[in-house]
Amino acid sequence: MVRLPFRDGFYELRPSKIICLGRNYAEHAKEMGSDVPEEPVIFLKPPSSLIGPGEPIILPRMSKRVDHEVELAVIIGKRGRRIPREKAFDYILGYTILLDITARDLQQEAKKKGLPWTVSKGFDTFAPVGPRVVDRRELNIADLEIGLRVNGQLRQLGRTSEMIFKVPEIIEYVSTIMTLEPGDIIATGTPAGVGPLRHGDRVEAWIEGIGKVEFDVLAEGSILC
Repeated sequence: MVRLPFRDGFYELRPSKIICLGRNYAEHAKEMGSDVPEEPVIFLKPPSSLIGPGEPIILPRMSKRVDHEVELAVIIGKRGRRIPREKAFDYILGYTILLDITARDLQQEAKKKGLPWTVSKGFDTFAPVGPRVVDRRELNIADLEIGLRVNGQLRQLGRTSEMIFKVPEIIEYVSTIMTLEPGDIIATGTPAGVGPLRHGDRVEAWIEGIGKVEFDVLAEGSILC
């Protein structure tokens, strides 16, 4: 569970699932050597990967390259199945920032073998979120700046208008496959510029209208001083 500011109080994020989109920005698909998909590419991260502000991203020993990916996250507000895109916003509680942390070497190895990506996406601390949840009625997500810095160096910068599949389309597609429950999170893909994280790094991610969130990066087994 992660507790984030919301309206005049707090919201406890307890998702039954975290649904993520792959290659939802054309330039990111290009940098990964992939084609632009014709329909949404989805995968799951376990709820146990969720952390909030003040908690560190942990680099697992079994990976030699762990990458950052900043994403707009949609938080579902009510249960829905087969939701038409025209009604998608009715099912949204609000928005936050999510970092889809990825063990890139493990992902590439899995791809070569034709295996699922779960290991590369599912480590504890691999879904940092924050700094708050913004009510859907308070934010137009059509064209927001989204970006990320590591140790003050700009790595990612884009706009939500560059998404290949927009939020209503995503909700319609996902809800034809699985029932969406209150608190579920949909991470909508990352712009180009993904890159490696190292022990001691400081990650700063932001989305216009939501704010900025920061995380320290630590190697597994280390102690933050």
